[in-house]
Amino acid sequence: MNILSGCDKYLEKKSDAKLIVPKTVDDLQGMLDDGATMNLMRTPSYGESEADDFFLLPTTLNGFNQTLRDVYLWKSIDYRFGNDWSDAYLPVYNSNLCLEILPTIPRDDLNSKQWDNIKGSALFFRSYYFYCLTTTFGLAYNPATSERDLGIVLRLSSDFNIKSERATVKKCLDKVISDAEESLLLLPNVGENTLRPSRAAAFALLSRVKLYMGDYAAAFKYADECLKIKSSLIDYNSDTDLLGIDLNVPFKRFNKETIFYTELNFGFSIHSTSRGKIDTLLYNSYSADDLRKKAFFRPNGQYQQFKGSYASSSTTFFSGLATDETILNRAEANAYLGNIEAALTDLNLLRKKRWKNSVPFIPTTAIGKVDALSKVREERRKELLMRNIRWADIKRYNVEGAGITLKRALNGVIYSLEPNSKFYALPLPTDIIEQGLQQN
Repeated sequence: MNILSGCDKYLEKKSDAKLIVPKTVDDLQGMLDDGATMNLMRTPSYGESEADDFFLLPTTLNGFNQTLRDVYLWKSIDYRFGNDWSDAYLPVYNSNLCLEILPTIPRDDLNSKQWDNIKGSALFFRSYYFYCLTTTFGLAYNPATSERDLGIVLRLSSDFNIKSERATVKKCLDKVISDAEESLLLLPNVGENTLRPSRAAAFALLSRVKLYMGDYAAAFKYADECLKIKSSLIDYNSDTDLLGIDLNVPFKRFNKETIFYTELNFGFSIHSTSRGKIDTLLYNSYSADDLRKKAFFRPNGQYQQFKGSYASSSTTFFSGLATDETILNRAEANAYLGNIEAALTDLNLLRKKRWKNSVPFIPTTAIGKVDALSKVREERRKELLMRNIRWADIKRYNVEGAGITLKRALNGVIYSLEPNSKFYALPLPTDIIEQGLQQN
């Protein structure tokens, strides 16, 4: 099946998972192929609202209710269903249900491939959403404190009667890794479409997780394994996956860079394209000959708004796994490990695909590890904005001592979020706390 056309087929297909009790491998595959439940507008967006790639004008802020103003200014809020927590735990529930029912179906020569794919996919989905939730509601991974820092609830059963308890950040990430590693033994290298998990996706996820944990050697290893399977990049000069960099929707959905497709939920939406203005220093950091400056942004008043989502939408943000991120994961890991030439090779490979081909491309160079690492991280921010990646990056950089302080203004008052603040573990929904969980 063609990956690009196959995704649309599954989006259009109505799942019967909500109407029947699943009993067969086809039933279980149907549950996991329900894109509306498993992929679309499911990943947390709270962190994107709190990060520093955008700002809000006073007129916009003053038109908000108090809750939205408090979200913008890093204050704890009272909020309830539906939200990031509930949206991301639904795919976890479906995954657990599949993992419970699957062993009751005999695995044989006829169904072995599908049987394995279901198990691997369920493990991957659970791993993926546990990671998204942990980086939203848990503190940054810090080896010195992760065994006591609270993470999320590791729901490993579909039984609602089992009491929820928060696990530590270390236990959460250990489970993310073990589920993803087990899925590698069961999944095909590439799925029938990018709504389905694959070995490439599991490698990309593990690279993302290991980078977050500061395990750069493992981040390199997993990124490299992913890129052996899938490494294609869009040429922003001309490409079949480009609708047109000057258009308000520049990219095709399920394009060649997509390894695994998910979208941010709407959440509080204070970072939405119509509200959020792109940070002016970030926008000005793009060269005039960097085609991302046209592909990612368009004027909105005297500022810029984001339009470069791989969701091929003016309002919905892509949050999945892609080759550009994985290449940057490998570049950053190499830079950190002192493999400067390899890091710059990846960096320039990506940059050249974004550079106006009528202008000579001058490769990035670096003097030593610190310079190379700085340049890779700068490129990472310019390439991966509005994917809910920046929030996790700030957290891990500050654990390493970067000292990034976020600042926002309202009515002449400057509000700051200090490095390693407890608020980097975002507030849990009030209705969840009322069930007995400890609040951040």
